[in-house]
Amino acid sequence: MACTSCGVGTNEDGTPKGCGSKGSCNTGACNKRSAYDWLSNLGIDDPYANDIVEVSFNDGTTQCFCHAPAEFDLHTGDNVVVEDEKGYDVGRITLSGDLVRLQMKKKKVREDKVTQMIIRRANLRDMEKLAEVRELQKPTMIQARVIARQNHMKMKVSDIEYRGDGKKITIYYTSDDRVDFRQIVRAFSHQFRVKVEMRQIGPRQETARLGGIGTCGRELCCSTWLSDFNAVNTSAARYQNLAINNAKLSGQCGRLKCCLNYELDTYMEALEVFPKKADRIKTHAGLAILIKTDIFKGIMYYTYKDNRGLLYPIPVEKVHEMQKLNKAGDMPADLQSAQLVVKEADDVFGYEDVTGAIELPAEKRSKRRNKKSGGGGSGGGRSARSSRSRGKSDAGDSGKQETSAKATPATEGGDKPKNTRSRKRPARGAGKPRAEGGDSGNQSKSGDQSKSSGSSGRRKKRTPRGKKKPE
Repeated sequence: MACTSCGVGTNEDGTPKGCGSKGSCNTGACNKRSAYDWLSNLGIDDPYANDIVEVSFNDGTTQCFCHAPAEFDLHTGDNVVVEDEKGYDVGRITLSGDLVRLQMKKKKVREDKVTQMIIRRANLRDMEKLAEVRELQKPTMIQARVIARQNHMKMKVSDIEYRGDGKKITIYYTSDDRVDFRQIVRAFSHQFRVKVEMRQIGPRQETARLGGIGTCGRELCCSTWLSDFNAVNTSAARYQNLAINNAKLSGQCGRLKCCLNYELDTYMEALEVFPKKADRIKTHAGLAILIKTDIFKGIMYYTYKDNRGLLYPIPVEKVHEMQKLNKAGDMPADLQSAQLVVKEADDVFGYEDVTGAIELPAEKRSKRRNKKSGGGGSGGGRSARSSRSRGKSDAGDSGKQETSAKATPATEGGDKPKNTRSRKRPARGAGKPRAEGGDSGNQSKSGDQSKSSGSSGRRKKRTPRGKKKPE
């Protein structure tokens, strides 16, 4: 099995040599951004034959024009070996014949400036050597970034390209400032043991080399078919009535998207029909100001300056008439008389009211119960935290005094008080009769104390043993 684009053989696991898992070739033979010759596979001879051909390297990221000797009988798609300074490189012919002249005219390259020569066709050993050096590009780029950081260089190494013979590497980097890379070139040469060439590129060229997916969901234009970059201004977005939002108008390179220029000519032709300086129109009803414009429908939306509640769609022809009245010193009555009348469609689809037709079952909610605090000796009003316990404790306050008053006969019969919620203990001495011969005043005093303690819900302070109560 071989690559469908460059014909490289297969590895031990069956994958093409130098080709990625997604079918993209990394050998430099497959080209993306060059012009495509649609007549190359039809076997039609070019009447304007030329010995100069276009050769692309490293998956089409670099192109050059080379002389092709007639004895090699080379055609578009052939893998060739091109001589270079003290070495050679392996590429693929992407253009031949009269199309090369047009391409050279576009890139402003004269024929007398073409100096490189094709040595021979690339054999299987050349393609295997190219695949080996392409596999070294990623680890070499990681090491180059480490060296640049160790030398505190304000630069970003974006890509590295090996020459076909593996004796030279080209390091592409981006930087906002001018970089003095004399010291770092020595570090690179000492580390990689090859000839090093440094090239500074811009953010657009960096994105074109790395590739990616755009906001449209397709592969970036600059990494597939776009060969040159044109200037893009914010005026292109204004002509297309786009909001000036840098986050939406910028591409992955951080610059304005190149696709803003694709439909600009169509918008410019459509805007020729629209009137100039039509932002304000005077009417008897008030001053009208322009809010928005629908370019392809030919409608301009106006509203009153003092009352911006309604928008009036006015055709372009009506706006021209209103402008002529203003120039003549007259004013139209209002905007409503000149607005576009939209006819409603006969088949109006209504919506059925399904209120009450579909009933959902009631949602069952679990009742959450708040736990009480563990203070057993305190009263019911202080220990209860939930609203339900508070309500019951308030309702039981009226019967507290009666319960404490009846505590004496209940304890004499051996029964315990049934007030389990508050867990009140009877006052000391309230359930036991005083000794005979005691003071009657003390009994009444102890009874009053038991009533007061029962009504307040607080325990009486106990006196320590061995001490008499204060009289």
